[in-house]
Amino acid sequence: MDRQPIIATRESRLALWQAEHVRALLRTQCGLQASLLGMTTRGDQILDRTLSKVGGKGLFVKELETALEEQRADLAVHSLKDVPMDLPEGFVLAAVLQREDPSDAFVSPRHATWQALPHGARVGTSSLRRVVQLRHLRPDLQLEPLRGNLDTRLRKLDEGQYDAIVLAAAGLIRLGLADRIRARFPFDEMLPAAGQGALGIEVRASDAALCTTLNALIHAPTWLAVHAERAVSRTLGGSCSVPLAAFARWQGGELVLHAALGHAADATRPLLRAQTRGTPGDAAAASALGEQVALHLREQGADAYLAAA
Repeated sequence: MDRQPIIATRESRLALWQAEHVRALLRTQCGLQASLLGMTTRGDQILDRTLSKVGGKGLFVKELETALEEQRADLAVHSLKDVPMDLPEGFVLAAVLQREDPSDAFVSPRHATWQALPHGARVGTSSLRRVVQLRHLRPDLQLEPLRGNLDTRLRKLDEGQYDAIVLAAAGLIRLGLADRIRARFPFDEMLPAAGQGALGIEVRASDAALCTTLNALIHAPTWLAVHAERAVSRTLGGSCSVPLAAFARWQGGELVLHAALGHAADATRPLLRAQTRGTPGDAAAASALGEQVALHLREQGADAYLAAA
């Protein structure tokens, strides 16, 4: 490209860490000296309502995409789990970096595990996906909304507003806060969100030269895994109002994809679960695995669950 790239990023501490991480990779692996354009998104501003009621996770990326569209920036760095499954016309996901720990973390100042929580304990989470899975683990828990950036959520916990909170382990690790993790949920207890733990780089589809340059940053195993995961949600029309989990990992040379769907309105309804495995060689083949899992969920009655959401 004719000039050094500009990275659009949210201004939270975690988002800035992620953008700085990408800036360092651009310098060392691509020979580019990028600068940052910090922005506040609607998702950062609206903290008194759940995301499912105010427009979904896309609220965290819209302003960044506007900066790309207006050519005030050249690429945007996102936590991939916050990126809608279908990007607006004119934008592409150019690279996905190697995944950090994808698990959900149990964080509490007094209790070592979710099993140790007293009856009726207050647990904070911003995710319907986590809510439905926690309800199946501990129906007695009092699950309460938790919004704000990572530091805000930890502060609310430390102030005693909650007995425990559930966060993505990756964010805590990236900010040097791994010691706040009391326990990690095994994947058979809490299946992650599609793309959790991975960073994605979004660019204008017309910027072919930058897309080619960013190929150097793609971590192929993560790239294929997240394409499979995101295809589950895309096929089912998922959004943050749908309590859907999808997670793929490589085992013995195969990509094993698991998905779970909860009922947003009726906690007594069982979690629907499905899985498949394969050896995809490209993003299209990985996406086909996700479409298979979505079909298996539909065969179990997923459409009724989706209608409830």
